[in-house]
Amino acid sequence: MTLRDKLAAQRIYFLLGALFITSLVVSNLIFQKFFYWYPIDIELFGSKLFEISVGILPYPITFLITDLISEIYGKKRANDVVVFGIFASLFSLLIIFTASNVPATSWSYVDDKTFETVFGNSMIAVFASMLTYLFAQFVDIQIYHFWKRLTKGKHLWLRNNFSTWFSQFIDTFTIVLLLCSFGIIDWVNFNGLLISGFLFKLIIAMLDTPFLYLGVFLFKKRFNLKVNEEIDLL
Repeated sequence: MTLRDKLAAQRIYFLLGALFITSLVVSNLIFQKFFYWYPIDIELFGSKLFEISVGILPYPITFLITDLISEIYGKKRANDVVVFGIFASLFSLLIIFTASNVPATSWSYVDDKTFETVFGNSMIAVFASMLTYLFAQFVDIQIYHFWKRLTKGKHLWLRNNFSTWFSQFIDTFTIVLLLCSFGIIDWVNFNGLLISGFLFKLIIAMLDTPFLYLGVFLFKKRFNLKVNEEIDLL
């Protein structure tokens, strides 16, 4: 690979990392708003089946990006992005904590009470999300590379979906459990949010498979990669 190709590969890696971190941090800040993701009123275990947090919208993007990085740049680079995401989440937590403890002026458009209502639970949510996210992402990467080795770089759809389905269930179950434990969500909504959240992520995982194929195709064409070949940025 030429120096020019390596520089291009580095820029793309940094761009994917930036998209990953942005999606992660934003999902932790907007989680308190809930919506119907399918316009059919169905109740399951006393909860609306299709009610989920808007924080879930950018979250599947993070798994698509780590799968793409795993496929093209390798396991180590995917793990590096996960660690960067943890650092970014901690840093955002520090900023929110500082902003919460600075008193608003009398003419401030957003007063202390409104700010606390919107962002007050974010510190708990970010902490809970970091625990589940860290575990789920590393599980996703481990399973992805297990299937990659087993299939010798073939059957991309298999490792993409199997790794994401399993890790997303772990993530959904743990985050809903923690949010209910912290009192942010009532326990009566636990089963409905768990099933609805996992169902949404499962569908998204299947829908993003063509985008992963497209991304891998473009990378292999641009950098002349062979089957199972990865880009070494060093």
